[in-house]
Amino acid sequence: MRAILLLVLAGLPVLAQVDFSGEWAPRFYEDDLERGPGPELGDYLGIPINDADRQRGDNWDASLQTLPEWQCRPHSADYIWRGPSALRIWKDVDPVSREITAYHAEWLRSVDRPVYLDGRPHPPAEAAHTWAGFSTGQWEGDVLTTLVTHLKEGYVRRNGLARSDIATISEHWVRHGDWLTVVTVVTDPVYLAEPFVRSTDYELDLHQNVPPYPCDVVREVERTKGAIPHHLPGTNTFVKEFGERYGVPFEATRGGPETMYPEYRKKITGAVAKRPVNRGGAD
Repeated sequence: MRAILLLVLAGLPVLAQVDFSGEWAPRFYEDDLERGPGPELGDYLGIPINDADRQRGDNWDASLQTLPEWQCRPHSADYIWRGPSALRIWKDVDPVSREITAYHAEWLRSVDRPVYLDGRPHPPAEAAHTWAGFSTGQWEGDVLTTLVTHLKEGYVRRNGLARSDIATISEHWVRHGDWLTVVTVVTDPVYLAEPFVRSTDYELDLHQNVPPYPCDVVREVERTKGAIPHHLPGTNTFVKEFGERYGVPFEATRGGPETMYPEYRKKITGAVAKRPVNRGGAD
């Protein structure tokens, strides 16, 4: 009887697991400005921030990134998907069961980030937080869904909008042939009023090679020792430039859950901001 059962099971199809291994090149499309040079100062439109994060953005000064401790700082696991860096993914395979036990993702300007598929639990809350965080994953059909915890404080956007170190990240990795789409869902009770959802696309590039990333600190700005670039509350005049440049009402640029949805357009109809006159030629 046992032999017959083994023969029957041997004839059943094995549950396929999509292989995400390979060299992946980022594809920007409409996200080119966001993922390349970075977003406009004061542009919080469509991001479900709360008042605390809005104040973090208003008080932020871009020259903060000239500090030595910022110059070799990697993007954290949730934001690195949004960067312009090439991506390499490889897998660990159990030599006996032949099952995939982990995936590793590594970008230029980042650290190795393992995603464990072997059922291990997440560490206790007091465990160390890192740029990569701690990631576990499980299969939902052909989709790999991950949970990321234990991240250092990072940012949801490179214009001062912060993400706290108690945030959790859920990801959905989806492969369609030579295309990889990753949907990230950031849940942060400190700085977000609702979960923040983004999707990012990569294309398989068989000729790509992610180079090493030696990083040297460069003193870009001379400043008083101990001085930290910042704006005091209510003093940052740059937060209005985005709305004035693109004709977006200042209220809309302040972000929040309401600005995520199409219905918000009805609220700001007729409230278009006055755009500055371009005296240098074509707009």
